[in-house]
Amino acid sequence: MKRNPIKDQVAIVGVGTTGFARTSDRSALALALDASTKAIRDAGLTAADIDGVVAIAEPGAPGPDKLATSLGLTDVTHFTRPTPVVMNALVDAMNAIFSGSCDTVLVCSAMLRLPWNSRSAANDPFRRNLGSMPPTIPEAIRMAPAYTAWASRYMHEYGVTKEPFGRLAVNMRTNAAQNPIAAMRAPLTLDDYYAARIIREPLCMLYMDVPVDGADAFVLTTAERAKQLPKPPVLIHAATIGLGTSDEDQLPSLARHGQHVVVEALRAKSDIWLDDIDVYLPYDGFTIITLGWIENTGWCKPGEAGRFIADNWDADAGRIVIDGRIPVNPHGGSLSEGATRGTGHIREAVLQLRGEAGDRQVPGARTALVTPGGFFFNPQGAILRTA
Repeated sequence: MKRNPIKDQVAIVGVGTTGFARTSDRSALALALDASTKAIRDAGLTAADIDGVVAIAEPGAPGPDKLATSLGLTDVTHFTRPTPVVMNALVDAMNAIFSGSCDTVLVCSAMLRLPWNSRSAANDPFRRNLGSMPPTIPEAIRMAPAYTAWASRYMHEYGVTKEPFGRLAVNMRTNAAQNPIAAMRAPLTLDDYYAARIIREPLCMLYMDVPVDGADAFVLTTAERAKQLPKPPVLIHAATIGLGTSDEDQLPSLARHGQHVVVEALRAKSDIWLDDIDVYLPYDGFTIITLGWIENTGWCKPGEAGRFIADNWDADAGRIVIDGRIPVNPHGGSLSEGATRGTGHIREAVLQLRGEAGDRQVPGARTALVTPGGFFFNPQGAILRTA
């Protein structure tokens, strides 16, 4: 057992979201304030109770100072702006609470599609490679090109087809149909996946997450204080972030990267593992990432995720149900709810454990395994449980 003095000592007590769409006429600040206000009210608190602010550094999103000022917070003793993905912010908030730097933390992430990240930009050869960083010539092997290359490597090494990628896309869309705040809810079939426009072999339009406008927010406090609040607290049993290599083109193979670091640390910190999990929420920014999480978490062996998905496929429903009881991203994930950098995965875990997930509720859910992030600089994991 790895040292984990913070185990079950911090709870998520409030969640708020704006929902997600492909277009919006609201600013990132307006979205952040909307989600934050909802999260604070959901926790049964007021702005005066918040003394920590963690604002995820999404492009164009307000920093913690701007967010705190706009909310009217006046006595903040901890404020940071960590990089995406979500667990960077949650771990920061947890540590601040546990250390006594503050007592109650608002975590917020606002996502706003920038001008370069649009259909019109994609159709314009002079803008399509601008991105959020200066373009590189020749093109760098990072982000989408990197995951495309590793997907090709995976298919070559294990002799698999595109079918598991397609099943993942269908699973997310099937689940998103029961999520009223998801951006993409139209039915999707494997035939639709195979017919989708190829971006770069084997990557097609349905292989990657959907850029959206929207915001998520959470309120965290001590487990002791959480007992006094109106909603059932969700305890953070264990959480970790991991770094293998941050250079996508320098990874020697799929045998060892950041996901392995996360899984080893999470298992060592936790009393809970796969046999105890009621809902599983792996990151799906690119479908190859999800296959990696399924294998590296231990649901199956390397190269066997496709068979594992097929063996646990509910053909009538068009989705994955592990062992007939554990859904995978019941909210629709990044592929269909929207590219929330993992905040949607955490939010869904909280709602499931509070019994507030509506039509997609997992009966009696008490534990959730969430594995946000990819292979390189941002793999992360958490186990959440009911109090």
